[in-house]
Amino acid sequence: MKNIFKTILACLTVVFAMVSCSEAEEGLVKVTHYAAFQLNDVDESNVTLVPLGEEFVEPGFVCMEGDEDISDKVQISGEVDTNVMGAYYVTYSAVNKDGFSSSVTRTVVVYDASATDRDISGTYTVADGSYRFWYETAGKVNFSGYNVDLSYVAPGLYYLNDYMGGFYEQRAGYGSSYAMKGYIALNNDNTFTAITADVAGWGDSADYVEGTYDEATGNISLEVGYAGQMCFYITLKK
Repeated sequence: MKNIFKTILACLTVVFAMVSCSEAEEGLVKVTHYAAFQLNDVDESNVTLVPLGEEFVEPGFVCMEGDEDISDKVQISGEVDTNVMGAYYVTYSAVNKDGFSSSVTRTVVVYDASATDRDISGTYTVADGSYRFWYETAGKVNFSGYNVDLSYVAPGLYYLNDYMGGFYEQRAGYGSSYAMKGYIALNNDNTFTAITADVAGWGDSADYVEGTYDEATGNISLEVGYAGQMCFYITLKK
């Protein structure tokens, strides 16, 4: 009798487990689609360029929830002052039918299109004498020999692939996410104005950037404050 009872109990346990498993599986069948955005007139970093003084006209976007176009449900926030050179941020957000929200941000770079149109783009090498200075300890780390690229974008506007001269990306071996990248303007007086200078890996930006271009030597000098703890003094030469 005991053996029969054990057999019945074992069968009931298996049936209960099968029912529970089936119920759990049924709970996993539902699929939710987050709002997916496609912005018009942007580069791979979602940047849109606007000349100084021109009106910023929303370039448009498409927002999909699965196969459904929900562009009319998108909320847009952020302002752009095209009278002042700099970077501005416009955010697009939407909530799907299950109550989950998602968003994407367009960076609007306002630049001076009237700047002298000259091309100083190319691959530059960090020159001897460049160093990182650590405020707290007054520690100085010399480094040189790393290559950075300055790309021409528009008159007076360039893209620099590492304001820090490869210190973390190449020297420390952290990879490209830890390079400080961004748009930089070359002014007519040979000074630079950093418009964006961001480190994706740490999710932050430069504290400040000062720079000059030497027409005689073709060298670029940069002073880059970062993280409230350090400053990079870098000379770039072709």
